[in-house]
Amino acid sequence: MNIVIAIDSFKGCISSVDSGRLLKQAIEDVYPDDAVSVFPLADGGEGTVDAMTQGLNGRIVKVPVTGPLGTKIESRYGLLPDTNTAVIEMADASGLPLVPPEKRNPLHTTTYGLGELILAAIDAGCRHFIIGIGGSATNDCGLGMLTALGFRFLKADGSRAGVAGGDLADVAQIDARQADSRLQDCTFEIACDVTNPLCGPEGCSNVFGPQKGATREIVARMDDDIHHFAQLAEKACGIKGQEMAGAGAAGGLGFAFHTFLHGTLTPGSELILSAIGIKEALSKADLLVTGEGRMDKQTAMGKGPAGVAQLAKSCQPHCLTVALCGSAARDAERINQHGIDAYFPILHAPMTLQEAMDRATTEQNLRQTVQQVMHLIHQTVASRA
Repeated sequence: MNIVIAIDSFKGCISSVDSGRLLKQAIEDVYPDDAVSVFPLADGGEGTVDAMTQGLNGRIVKVPVTGPLGTKIESRYGLLPDTNTAVIEMADASGLPLVPPEKRNPLHTTTYGLGELILAAIDAGCRHFIIGIGGSATNDCGLGMLTALGFRFLKADGSRAGVAGGDLADVAQIDARQADSRLQDCTFEIACDVTNPLCGPEGCSNVFGPQKGATREIVARMDDDIHHFAQLAEKACGIKGQEMAGAGAAGGLGFAFHTFLHGTLTPGSELILSAIGIKEALSKADLLVTGEGRMDKQTAMGKGPAGVAQLAKSCQPHCLTVALCGSAARDAERINQHGIDAYFPILHAPMTLQEAMDRATTEQNLRQTVQQVMHLIHQTVASRA
């Protein structure tokens, strides 16, 4: 039997790659003749750098950058074995968890550190970027990131504008002539599951601003400021982007990547699945094993397990897909309409959340569950032979 394992991390417990390798060993222990291959799985959000770097035998590169509040922090990117591809999570440099709740205010946060992270990867020889932009603390429309990359944003008096969200209103002129020349050789693939436009009732300020600390007054101001900035940007770059699906992602980063850096925005799981090269393996698979820590209706909305399950069905209609999960919500059945034939929670006895998330317990539960699933599948196949 040809088996492909592509399982997402059980957050806070076990990584995508570690759980995949464990399942592979568990299957081979009872069915050594099965051909089992393991691929990392992520959807562009938290854990993407670790999953892709570890799963594709790359390495983590640590970089000191400017955090969202302007202080120095240690960030990182994943360098893949081709030495040309960098995998980045913007939240590692400019994410909401880096800002204490009492200091959250998108007028004061910046994506400057993300730009520094990109520059560090360019210095290392990277020209292809896969960037997940979820979890941002910012609403600066990429002002900070672009400034770090060499773009100049000038006030009416010719002086330099600042780099935080609150500085967008000061920008009167955009000068791209001093942007790092190496950017012309770079391609940016942006993992983006948000479809919001840049401005208006469904724009980044109104929808996401409050969770970043914006009051109603700040939301109204920033929506106007970003619209003003975007008009200047579209004129300077000759590219329209305000109404594009995803322009409002990460406080306008979707717009910035598209307009200034010619980046492409792609649903996260779709982008990662393409990057890991799993399609050929799925075309020959009899069984796909996927899953994640918690399975619910959100799993069916483009997350990693649903994405790989749908890809498996398109590559090999007869490929059976089984998902393992730490817990399953009452609405988890929706995933059966999205390529997953059956899901199995791995818990075997009542226990607290803390006990269930114990690494050794999770490993034992994963091993026991997948072996039972494999017994059932093999017995069914044998009975039909």
